[in-house]
This record gives sequence, structure tokens and C-alpha cells, in this order.
Amino acid sequence: MAHLRSIIVFFLLLFASNSIGKEEQDEEFSEELLLRPLPDRKVLAHFHFDTRVPPTDTYGHHHHLFPKAIYQLVHKFRVREMELSFTQGRWNYERWGGYDPISSSNAKPPGVELWAVFDVPHHQIDASWKNLTHALSGLFCASINFLESSTTYSAPEWAFRPVSGNLRYGTLPREAVCTENLTPWLKLLPCRDKAGISALMDRPSIYRGYYHSQRLHLTSSEFDSVSSNSGIVLEQTLTIVLQPSTMGTDVTYSSGPMSQPSWSLSSLFGRKLGGRCVLAKSSNVYVQLEQRLVSALTELCYKNERSVDESLSFEVSWSNPGFELSVSPDLVFKEVCNLNKESPSILYQYSMENYSYSKPFDLGFWWKSTVVWSCPEAPLHASRFLMGSGNERGAIAISLKPTVRGNSVQSADINEGCRLRVDVFQVVPWYVKVYYHTLQVYVEEHLQSGKDIIEKMHVSPSEDKVSPGLMEMTLRFPCGVRSAVITIEFDKGFLHIDEYPPDANQGFDIPSAVVSFPDNQASMHFVEDNSLNQTPLLSKLQERTVLSYTEVLLVPLTTPDFSMPYNVITITCTVFALYFGSLLNVLRRRVGEEERLLKSKAAKKTDRLRLMLSKLFAKLRGKPWEPPPSSQSQPLYSSSSLISSKLIIKVLLVVALAVGWQYILNDT
Repeated sequence: MAHLRSIIVFFLLLFASNSIGKEEQDEEFSEELLLRPLPDRKVLAHFHFDTRVPPTDTYGHHHHLFPKAIYQLVHKFRVREMELSFTQGRWNYERWGGYDPISSSNAKPPGVELWAVFDVPHHQIDASWKNLTHALSGLFCASINFLESSTTYSAPEWAFRPVSGNLRYGTLPREAVCTENLTPWLKLLPCRDKAGISALMDRPSIYRGYYHSQRLHLTSSEFDSVSSNSGIVLEQTLTIVLQPSTMGTDVTYSSGPMSQPSWSLSSLFGRKLGGRCVLAKSSNVYVQLEQRLVSALTELCYKNERSVDESLSFEVSWSNPGFELSVSPDLVFKEVCNLNKESPSILYQYSMENYSYSKPFDLGFWWKSTVVWSCPEAPLHASRFLMGSGNERGAIAISLKPTVRGNSVQSADINEGCRLRVDVFQVVPWYVKVYYHTLQVYVEEHLQSGKDIIEKMHVSPSEDKVSPGLMEMTLRFPCGVRSAVITIEFDKGFLHIDEYPPDANQGFDIPSAVVSFPDNQASMHFVEDNSLNQTPLLSKLQERTVLSYTEVLLVPLTTPDFSMPYNVITITCTVFALYFGSLLNVLRRRVGEEERLLKSKAAKKTDRLRLMLSKLFAKLRGKPWEPPPSSQSQPLYSSSSLISSKLIIKVLLVVALAVGWQYILNDT
């Protein structure tokens, strides 16, 4: 009996351990929304969805939350990491910031950007890339399959991401973004847009914004030789910059041309939030106050003789002199490990577990007074433009100018002889023939030697109709630099008439260049200990390399007159038609037969007329009709038996009497 009891206890413990291990390695889904007021009277809304699935070896192939299409895509093409973004508009680094994790990871170039890292042999990477583009094109209803051509993608070494060999990168700057791309993106969510935070995604509200970018980032450890518990992590983000509508707001504190507009969820998205998605492990809404905004509010509190801790902790929300939240937050986080010598950023958290459709969540942010601040920017502001004129040659210039943050950092370290590292990654189409030996670097408007500034450089020249040009550089500028310009010359190539797009006169796009600052990390830590209860959004805010995208350049190339082929074809066809038509008419025409046919037709017509007249006159005379003689040579009017002058006079008199009688009747 004791032996049987020990066996039962052993199996119970084994079952409990298996169930606990299965619970630890289960699918997870979380949804979060971050709201941030911007200094130019706009609001940043950042949707973040995180879906995780354990490794296939321990969990299996059947999933309840993770999208099957993404899982099959990872295993079929052996994707280790991938990112796809659809962007409309351009991120304003000067007004919306460039030194924070949101802008560094979600400020994307216009159009479509795709990069992927494959876990396949080197000779199979290009084939996997082409198949991946076709699969994504069908999945997201976009023209991503245009990236299959070797002239549209490149293989960066180290400037874009520290992955060499297995990375492929491609962009489509002119790709239009619409609801056809957003709907498949939403179908990857467990609740789609029917419940939870994703229900706020009203299409008109999203697409009337100044900027919106939907991003899909995928990381996989399915093919690692060392066992890992991370499995596949799918991160979906939607970043929108909206202009709040002041119509319909009942509470208004501040007024004036420079005042910030008050807003709420219902005014931004046209609807309230009816609770969380039932499949989500965590569902939170955050309101973030940036460091410089907190500094401005702190000064405002000092002016009003209020306690800063009491005002910004929001234990009593209406006591803040700067603004007011309509709903008190559940938790308040302050940024820790702030090395910028500024006021720490503040994060207010709202849990959606306390709300439902019967009790919707509608957060309101009401400004009480005018507050002026600016967003933190990258150390150097990068802009790119074209130089030269004409359709033969030109030059590309990248201008780097210090920002407010750059000036403060440089002034603190200028005596230490520091050097600011800048990485530049640029892809140029093959029809823009770049001469890399013409690269010049100007610092403070003075030409510098490449050995003094350029630390490392990798160049892959373009090949006509085969591959684009690629340039990667690592530059070291003095910390006190006030201006720097990088120039490189190019010649404009000629295309075949079949290679021109339908709108060739508009120009040809050069994709955005990527300028990164590896020594500068845009990180925000809101939790002191790196606990497991930390949400995915807070963990993503911790480590991000500061980078920015430049403008997309529009290069006019020599374009032929596409109407000339049409004119030549039209004139040639007209001449040939006239010549061959006249020639065939002369060759096939028979004059004698045509004359006989015309005479026979005329004779038939006269015979019919004679018969009709003979029948008519016979009826008028009251005599039986007799067929005319068979001889057709004698004309009808020569027969005196048919026509009589007296009969014609009688008919005319009868007609005149009838007309007169009708006229008299009408008058009476």
C-alpha cells in the first residue's frame, strides 16, 4: 500500500511539474498605448502590441494567439530577424524629437522599408530574400515584390546593423500607404480591431494625421544551436502624430495663439476605449511627460508656490497648475538613471482591466496655462540635398549641424578632446553613377583630409542594371564642431525606354540615408530593478541607438519624348493604309462588270415603277389591270393606253377641291 501511494505521489508531482513548465512557456499577448503631448500643438500616439510564442521544440506547431502566417514565414525562409514598415509623411526631428527610443525606432522613411537577417547559407540568401518579398507582398497587399530585383536591395555590412553577410535591405520610397495595408496588419492581432486598444484605430482619424508609420518587427531563436526560451517575438507598432480638435471640449483653461489644445481619446480617435482584449496578458495606457516638459512644469510650480512632488505625483490631479488629467492614474513612474542632468521623465499608467463597454475609458488632458518647451534632439541634425544643375552630372551633400543637446554635450566635453562618432549608410540606384573618389568632407567650411575624419569606410560600386551603389562610413568629428558637410559627385545615366516608369517626368528617387550615433544611447528606465513584471513597452524604452533618416532625394534624369513613337506609328500607319488601299482598289476593280451591274439595277428600279403606275391608273379608271407587254425597250410614258391627259386633269381637280374644302372647314 505504501508502495502504491509513493507511485501515485510521484505521478502527481510529475504532472504538476509539467503543467507548471507549460504555464511558464505559454503564448503571451500584450497591448499598450503611449500618449505624449508635443510642443507644436500636436499629440503623439504610439500603439504597441507584443505577441510571443515559445520555441517549437518545447511548445509544438499549434498556436492559439500567434499568427500562423508569420510562423510559417519564419520557418519556410528561416528568418532570424525582420522589420517591415509602411510610412506616410516625414518625421519632424526638430519639433518632435530625435533623442528618445520612440523616434529612434519608429521614425521611418516615407514608403516601405524592409530588412531581414536569414539563417541560411550565403548562396541561398538572395533566393530567400526574393521569396520573402513575394510572400509579404501578398500578405500586406503592397508592391513589396518590386524589391526582388537585385537593383533595388543591398547587403549592408556594419553601418546599418551590426550583422554582416546575412542581412538584406531594400526600400520603396514612392509606395503609397492606405487602409489596404493596415487591415492585414490588424488581422495579425488576436482581437483584431474589434476589442481592446486596437479598437481605437479609426481609419479617418489615423490617415488625417501629419505622420503615421505601421511597423512589424520579428525576432526568432528557432534556429539557434544553443537552446533558448525566447522563441518567436512579434512586435507590432503604429505611431501617429495627430492634431487635436478643440471642437466639442467642455473644459478649456488656456487660450491664445500659442496655447496648447486640450484633448481626449474621444476627440483624437472619435471613440472611447471599451476595456481590454480578453486574450491580452496586460493592457495599459500611458501618458508620458518628457524631461523638458517636466522642467517647464517645475518652473511653473515654483512660480505658483506649489510643491513639485505634490503637483506632479498626481495624488491630487487638480492641484497641478499646468494641466489636469480627467482620470487619476493607477501608477506613476519616474525615470531613473537620468544622466542628462535634466528633470526626470514622468509616466502615468492606466490599467484597462478596470474598464468595459458599460464603463468606457476616455482620458482627457486639459491644459490650464501656456507651457513652452522643446523635444530632445540628436547631437547633430542631418539633412541631405542635391547640388549642380542640368541632366548630365551633379552632387549629393549631407549637412550636419549641432542641435541644442549637441551644444550642451559638446560644451561639457570640449576640453577633454572628445570625438563624436557618426555612422552614415547610403544606398544609391545604379543609374546614379557615383564617383567615390570625389568624396570630400568640410568641417567649419574648410576642406579636411579624409584620414583625419574618416575612420572606416566600405564601398560597393553600382553595376549597370545589376546592383545599386552602397556606401558605409564611420566619421569622427570634434565635439565642438559647428558645421560639417559631406559631398560626393555623380553622373546621371541613361535608361532604356522600357525601364522608365509611367511618371518618368516626375523624377527618380534616391532612398533616405541613415545617420546614426553609436556612442549615444536613447534609453529611459522607469523601473529600478529589471523585474519580469515589466511590460514590453517599458523594456523597449531602455536601449536604443540614436539614429535618424534624411530626406528622399528626387533626381531628374534625361527623359525622352514619349509622344514621338506614337506620332511616328500614327503617320506610318496612315501612309501605308492610303497606299495599300489605293493599290488594292486598282488591282481588284473591274470596270465592265460594274457598268453592267449598274444598268441592271437601274432597269429593275424602272420596271418596278412602271408596274406600280400601271396598277394605280387602272384602279382609277375602274378597269381591270392588264400586265404590260414583255418588251422592256419601249418606255412606259409612250403608251397612250395607260396615261390620259383628261385623267390627270380630273385627279388634279379632285385634289384641289379636297384641299379647299378642308381649308373652309378649318376656318369655320
